[in-house]
Amino acid sequence: MFMERVASGPMSTDLPTLYGRRGVVLRPAEERDVAALAAIRAMPEVRRWWRGGPDLAAEVTADLADADTQVFAVEYEGRVVGQIQWYAEQDPEYRHAGIDVYLDPAVHGRGLGTDAVRTLAHHLIEDHGHHRLVIDPAADNTSAIACYRRVGFRTVGVMRAYERGTDGSWHDGLLMDLLAADLT
Repeated sequence: MFMERVASGPMSTDLPTLYGRRGVVLRPAEERDVAALAAIRAMPEVRRWWRGGPDLAAEVTADLADADTQVFAVEYEGRVVGQIQWYAEQDPEYRHAGIDVYLDPAVHGRGLGTDAVRTLAHHLIEDHGHHRLVIDPAADNTSAIACYRRVGFRTVGVMRAYERGTDGSWHDGLLMDLLAADLT
């Protein structure tokens, strides 16, 4: 089992704490996590994919306050190493959930991203009844794409000129999805 209920923090909405197989812990992100998450988002290797304005702490705080997004701090060995979040499309004709994630580059290449995404995917499928999940990395973010494929996500297609890069030009995104039966 991937989940255990715990007391919620001041900015959470009674989210569970989830435990991965490789040691990641996904717990409700709280105000105390803002500085660490903003510092991770400011790292060039993360900021390249997770753009933002000059006040990343304000942006992380806004993420935590967004009622439509459920935000978890990703912990590993007792330290905050990233953020993973999800949102849901509730229209019964199109119901699905979407995931976004970033991790500190110091922990890249250890399988922690795969563990975090897989753990959240299990939670969304088993505990929320989603049959389909989506994720949309930049089309040239090969590391993220490989991570998501290890979980079972498949490429749906390229979304042309999907997001504006830090250089001001438009860049392609990759739409990937995972059906419950595809989850590894």
